[in-house]
Amino acid sequence: MNILITGAGGFIGQALVAALLLDPSVTNLTLTDIVEPQIPIKHGNTTTKIHSIKADLTDKAACEKLFISQLTTVYLVHGLMSGAAEANLNLGLRVNIDSTRYILDVLRKVKPGIRVVFPSSLAAFGPSEGKLVTEATMPSPGSSYGAETLICEILLNDFSRRGLLDAPSGAASSFCSGIIREPLKGERSILPVSKDLKLSVCSTRTIIKNLVYAKDIPAAKFGPRSRVVNLPGITVTVDQMLQGLRDVGGEKTLALIEQKMDPAVEGIVAKWPAQFNTSLANALGFYVDGSLTRTVDGYFEDYANATV
Repeated sequence: MNILITGAGGFIGQALVAALLLDPSVTNLTLTDIVEPQIPIKHGNTTTKIHSIKADLTDKAACEKLFISQLTTVYLVHGLMSGAAEANLNLGLRVNIDSTRYILDVLRKVKPGIRVVFPSSLAAFGPSEGKLVTEATMPSPGSSYGAETLICEILLNDFSRRGLLDAPSGAASSFCSGIIREPLKGERSILPVSKDLKLSVCSTRTIIKNLVYAKDIPAAKFGPRSRVVNLPGITVTVDQMLQGLRDVGGEKTLALIEQKMDPAVEGIVAKWPAQFNTSLANALGFYVDGSLTRTVDGYFEDYANATV
């Protein structure tokens, strides 16, 4: 398989690269980001050809050079996240919509039917008022990032309907990763929201396993109406996340977290749904998360003392 990953320099992008390097079916792997992505040094893979390329995907010409007919799968992991997209509307539109449109326009011409995996965001749904969210829930984004993500979902779904692409889209969010990541590495972290806020979260291990799994699901299994799949996660409060951090890292990790309320951040995150019906994902065979403590423990094993 010849795979390209956008946003490959980010946290999820780097974890996805490491996982794909363990897949013997992957023969070529191209990494791209606004800054040249790092190639994992200790991957131990001598059969996969790896290319790392600095590229601005808001430049149509750059997209035409990158996305070639030899590709078999593309992961769209790039984007301008919630707070930044809310603060800078024009940049959010360019990064989150224009770049995706350029990429899809090139792919539908050079490689019709190519598998495109798009990790979306629960921000696309908007406020759920405590109700269980399914793939059929009417989206009502409460932020520019959510609206931009939804636009990309609709575009990908339409291209799939036309047979121009083969694009499953899974909802995932990494907003709270810093609460766990920094303290386990001995670094300070700011908590900008209230501790009783409920969130739907998923471990890095499960996110990556599901992204890798998504590239191999037969198109017919998704059905004719929609390619959107709510990936499995667990619903927790921020306080429960902190307790899970303490269970794994001890009291010293909690001491590294400073609660500094940011009404703008809380206003965005509070509009995200926290409870999902994932029966479709379960039927398709996607992996399910374990307990919160196991999630934090797994992160500690994989990243707290790791050197890329």
